[in-house]
Amino acid sequence: MLERRHVERIVDAALEEDAPWGDLTSQTLVPADAVARAQLNAREPGVLAGTLVYEVAMTRLDSSVQVTWHAADGGRFEAGDVLADIVGPARAVLQAERIGLNLLQRMCGVATLTARYVDAVRPHPVRVVDTRKTTPGLRALERHAVRCGGGHNHRYSLSDAVMAKDNHLAVAGDITEALRRAKAELPHTTHIEVEVDRLDQLDAVLAAEAAGTIMLDNFSLDDLRAGVAKIGGRAIVEASGGITLDTIADIAATGVDVISVGALTHSVRALDLGLDITVR
Repeated sequence: MLERRHVERIVDAALEEDAPWGDLTSQTLVPADAVARAQLNAREPGVLAGTLVYEVAMTRLDSSVQVTWHAADGGRFEAGDVLADIVGPARAVLQAERIGLNLLQRMCGVATLTARYVDAVRPHPVRVVDTRKTTPGLRALERHAVRCGGGHNHRYSLSDAVMAKDNHLAVAGDITEALRRAKAELPHTTHIEVEVDRLDQLDAVLAAEAAGTIMLDNFSLDDLRAGVAKIGGRAIVEASGGITLDTIADIAATGVDVISVGALTHSVRALDLGLDITVR
């Protein structure tokens, strides 16, 4: 769940970066008592994500600014739709305009791309999830946007679960024994995931009887099917590595349970939204 305190921290840092000593242009050109009336317009189709973030950004400098939404997070919209009306002191609206748009456009971009991936795997019973390849400092926002697009979240941070990747296994020694030790030392509530990049690594992982999830990384379709069969329901099977919109449907058809897609956050394009303002 996206928490307001996290949003406020991110917005405060962004506003400080953008106007460390105030908005010189607005303070010089715009009368102190001027009122701005504005519409937040969609210039292309998409999925909405970030209504709380945008509202915090637009009201943080002056709580009298009012944002009235005509859509909700997770809702789809078309080009030309009015997503929200904004009214309030013009200086505050103008100073916050770019920060609000920057954050909202990125979040909508993540949600819209996620929805395309989710649509592509229907009707297969598979989850599309994000990764830790998020923008530093914006993980909470981008993860929320993935959920708005119909996707799911992977572990939030390194502190949430054990995830033994190739570099860990390279220095861990005997894989089976290392996983058995981890299972013995960890609380029973801690999930263990193991990444493998070859079919011949599965025997050692399965022998440990420790992994709740096994990630098949950069496997061919034939090897994914073979991996799913070999694991045989003893762990959740995750496919990862170079997943694209062109390949995800075929990957989903192999029987995997989860498909993790780094592109949802690391390669996303901000959606084209605009704020059209009238100042009186």
